[in-house]
Amino acid sequence: MTPRAGDHAIVLGAGISGLLAARVLTDFYDRVTLVERDSLAVDGPRRGVPQSFHAHALLARGLQIMEELFPGVTEEMITAGAVPYAAAQVRMIMGGSEFARAPTGEIGVSATRPFLEGHILRRVRALDRVAIEDGVQVTGVLTRGGEVVGASVAGPDGERELPADLVIDAMGRGGRTPAWLDALGFDRPEEDTIRVEVAYATRYVRFPDGAAEGDRMVLVGASPGTLKGAALCEVEGGRWLVTLGGSAGVHPPADPEGFLAWVDEVLPPDVAAAVRDGEPLGEIGVARMPTSVRRRYERLGRFPKGLLVTGDAICHFNPIYGQGMSVGALDALALRDCLREGTGDLAGRYFAAVAKALDPPWRLSTGADLALREAGDQKTVASRVLNAYLGRMRRAAARDWRVAEAFTRVTGLLDPPSALARPAVVWRTLRG
Repeated sequence: MTPRAGDHAIVLGAGISGLLAARVLTDFYDRVTLVERDSLAVDGPRRGVPQSFHAHALLARGLQIMEELFPGVTEEMITAGAVPYAAAQVRMIMGGSEFARAPTGEIGVSATRPFLEGHILRRVRALDRVAIEDGVQVTGVLTRGGEVVGASVAGPDGERELPADLVIDAMGRGGRTPAWLDALGFDRPEEDTIRVEVAYATRYVRFPDGAAEGDRMVLVGASPGTLKGAALCEVEGGRWLVTLGGSAGVHPPADPEGFLAWVDEVLPPDVAAAVRDGEPLGEIGVARMPTSVRRRYERLGRFPKGLLVTGDAICHFNPIYGQGMSVGALDALALRDCLREGTGDLAGRYFAAVAKALDPPWRLSTGADLALREAGDQKTVASRVLNAYLGRMRRAAARDWRVAEAFTRVTGLLDPPSALARPAVVWRTLRG
């Protein structure tokens, strides 16, 4: 029997992480209120999700968790137009090496971020215990004796108070918890910061018939020599989403001719030709992100009762690796598992569980980011050794689909990074 944790919980922010947290909370609280600054009636990218125009990857583990929390959602999305794909339909080029196609693997879905978020939102709206308030600004948290006992919000009818047993900050990179900790007399969390200086340029394109030859996704990773990459995904509506990405201050052009010149430089000739021959749909959108930041809440000796943090408000990654939504799903599982054990020392147990879940994707993404930077000021001996091994693995993966499968299972968060050190994988990598 699921233990009851309280009467009312509030989630601040209705992105993927906030929606998944709200779903979990319905198992433990009588009422859940989801508060969002943006209007959720918007059909398309919204202000609070600045990356939503660009390519998004729902990693295999993230999709598994969403299916666990919302049974049948995968098939529902496919029926509505999301593009299903197998591992053999992903063309992956890393470090100049095109990976061998794995004949087995998990089925994924490819869709735009608004499409994915919209389907999760509809599932959350259908939950009896959830009330959604959008177009509402969070103005602060309510406190009593050093504990958080609710939130204050401002909407068209003015400012009001929402008492609650638990408040979760799911407001993304602009999460307010560090400032609230200051005001309550608690320490701010330490922050690990990695300079990434990532820039995106994205255009939607309709490809000519037969242009992709069975591929559903094309991923070209940046390398130290070029710092340029690309992600092409077939998405709902018979469209392809073409995102060009630059790292360490290299910015893809936003004008049509410059965009196509980058396409010709980075993509394989047949894929570049499909983009050139395709029908452009709308303008080119751009976005930039200077840093990846991880807030170390698990290291705090004290934390106010009644408050938790999730998603990008804890850790926002370089978006080029597509980890954000899936890590938000891992946070939701940590919340569920901790609440099953009760509410005693909830924050301490929760942040420790989240830190454990975050460690593998954080190491993977930051290690790759440090390898790309030509300046060595943030590199360590360990990162140099790891990147040398991964470079050899990428070359081996071009010939051995088992090495390619091991690599993609780790980057898809299905297996821990230690799986890359299994004897069979090491032997195949060194042989390759």
